[in-house]
Amino acid sequence: MSNATHEVSNQVPPFEDFDPVQHPVYDEFLTAEGAGSAVAEIHDFGRTAGSSRIQRLGELADQHPPVLQTHDKYGHRIDRVQYDPAYHELMKIAIANGLGGTPWQEERDHAHLIRAAKFTAWQASDVGHTCPITMTYAAIPALRADAKLASRFVTPLSNGIYDSSFTSPELKMGLTAGMSMTEKQGGSDVRTNTTRAVLQSDGSYLLTGHKWFTSAPMSDILLTLAQTPGGLTCFVVPRVLPDGKVNSIALMRLKDKLGNRSNASSEIEYSGATGWRLGEEGRGVPTIVEMVNMTRLDVSLTSGALMMNGLARATHHVRHREAFGDLLINKPLMRNVIADLAVEAEATAISGMWLASLTDDMGNGNSGAQGLRRLALAAIKYYVCKRAPGHTAETLECLGGNGYIEESGMPRLYREAPLGSIWEGSGNVAALDVLRVLGRQPEALEAVCGFLDDRAGSDRRYDDFVGRLKTSMRSAADFEFNARSVAGDLAIAIQAALLTTYGNPAIREVFFATRLDQSWGTVYGTLPSEDGVETIVARAIAATK
Repeated sequence: MSNATHEVSNQVPPFEDFDPVQHPVYDEFLTAEGAGSAVAEIHDFGRTAGSSRIQRLGELADQHPPVLQTHDKYGHRIDRVQYDPAYHELMKIAIANGLGGTPWQEERDHAHLIRAAKFTAWQASDVGHTCPITMTYAAIPALRADAKLASRFVTPLSNGIYDSSFTSPELKMGLTAGMSMTEKQGGSDVRTNTTRAVLQSDGSYLLTGHKWFTSAPMSDILLTLAQTPGGLTCFVVPRVLPDGKVNSIALMRLKDKLGNRSNASSEIEYSGATGWRLGEEGRGVPTIVEMVNMTRLDVSLTSGALMMNGLARATHHVRHREAFGDLLINKPLMRNVIADLAVEAEATAISGMWLASLTDDMGNGNSGAQGLRRLALAAIKYYVCKRAPGHTAETLECLGGNGYIEESGMPRLYREAPLGSIWEGSGNVAALDVLRVLGRQPEALEAVCGFLDDRAGSDRRYDDFVGRLKTSMRSAADFEFNARSVAGDLAIAIQAALLTTYGNPAIREVFFATRLDQSWGTVYGTLPSEDGVETIVARAIAATK
């Protein structure tokens, strides 16, 4: 049989052995923040993340999702989750490279910023397994509410060791943490939780109740919300007790999710499970918010990573694919699309790294950073996570029909993209959180207004936009109907301010002309002019070489 009809031409070479943080925006921000000495280390890790080996591990972890084992072969209840070996290898590498709790213990300048850049790079491997990585990182600020519990758990959560054995935390060098908050009757409305905790004579509590979403149930400790006589309270609940007995936690089922397949989101039941109170009774929400604020940071970073990953894959494709007599990248309309996608991705990347840098500032005693970060994080989490699905869909479309095929890798990105806007508070919850901060924390509003005012005076479009926003924010606390508008505009203003300080001039100009001056179309690829497009596209291409 002749193979003449099967000759392959005009197909794009594989996108492999790449550096997910090669885009110049990362080096520019790190250098501007004084973290330039870490650039080589970050790119070395980026090349690991983009290597053929790690990409294959990510595919295996995604293609072979975790399996629930409720009983052993003899009929004994065991409540374990079995993961593909690729999952454990990814966890080991991520934690060894400081993506878990390491920054909290590390005596290093810019520890959280450096971790954010590495975390962004690592998203190119597999997003699902980074959920327990995130929760391990985020648990430490909450654990500090109790010095005794912190002394037991912070070091093994921070020392860069991954140990997947199912045994008492006291016997392990490295631990991971999970979160067990929501219940089927309330979801984000955790104050309606019905799980009960009863105080014991030894100071521990016994918890009884059903949890609707518990991510990473094989984590060594689960930060859990339950009702006490004093109100909703936070607890540390181990899977295995100090004496080696398995805690009374039943894994009921694993969720069959749209994406995030390698992460074992589960329903669990506490049947008199032992836990230790973290913080005061009735202070469960303020206690666990310390964890939620850090997981929201990682959710925002993940949305930015998905945008950058999609942009790189789309740019790689159009650089090599010919249509209608020329490479797609040379077609004016395609250049418009790529440039528009790049503007969004760069602004998102900068805002995520800036939030991580604020975390460093808070650790260094910067009193103004806390209020600024509290309000900015809520707004940016709302906005960038809402933008990610549309952005990812557009990058997928740049590959045409090939982008709709699993082998391209784009469907995996597309399935992951909506999660950020759901996890740690859906869009409405995040927008209402912005209003809550505006109404209850005037110091946060003043910190954000001061930050925005520091960039005023250089551009009419910026000044006009910020002026309108400040009026809206000062009158918005009791006007829930407009919460999304306020949250979204605040995020755009913050991104504009950051581009004023850190952004490439071409990116800044297009952002101001479209996002601030509103001369922007209804979909990507509707930039009003070709000004700056050449520079923006060249930056996107640089990330694919």
